[in-house]
Amino acid sequence: MTPRQRRFGLIAAGLVALGVAATLVLSAFRSNLVFFFSPSQVLAHEAPQGRAFRIGGMVVDHSLKREPGSLTVRFDVTDTVHTVPVTYTGLLPDLFKEGKGVVAQGSLGGDGTFHATEVLAKHDENYMPPDAAKAVKEAREGMTMQSVETKSMQGSP
Repeated sequence: MTPRQRRFGLIAAGLVALGVAATLVLSAFRSNLVFFFSPSQVLAHEAPQGRAFRIGGMVVDHSLKREPGSLTVRFDVTDTVHTVPVTYTGLLPDLFKEGKGVVAQGSLGGDGTFHATEVLAKHDENYMPPDAAKAVKEAREGMTMQSVETKSMQGSP
């Protein structure tokens, strides 16, 4: 084997190793990627089935129910247009309250209930997670546009 062929072989082996490493990194990144969806998007079937994702919005007032003798809680999350029921077993964050912003990570069950594995609450009085704030804003804008379209179809002034 000539020195030129040996160098070519080393370069080819290096490129193959680099390609394998890049594939492994991208595969790990893809499996750990968690997307955010609003309740409206979840109910429109835009959220993945059988995969973890995040849902965010506001905790509906008077929806928090605790199962006696366990750490399981049930509450509803809304983007002011649609509502999704959530169940979570574990300790809720200290800042978790009804009427405040929340982001929960987990998966959607066949019954339409979101089964959370993690619940994140707001940080202070004026804070809402950016994704949740955007979802609420988009839902309100969509509701306004829908109301306008409905009125125009009905012939209302």
